[in-house]
Amino acid sequence: MARNKPPGRKLRLAAALRSNRNPPVWVAIKTKRSVARSPARRHWRRVKLKA
Repeated sequence: MARNKPPGRKLRLAAALRSNRNPPVWVAIKTKRSVARSPARRHWRRVKLKA
């Protein structure tokens, strides 16, 4: 990928990076582990983005 990216693409990639995290531990504790993992987790090699 190019070093110089269009700003819109860079924002979309940054949003995908932020959304690719598990929820915080306090959320799992508060919901009694009904929300333990994020269903939207994405692996960089398995699922490609349409960014």
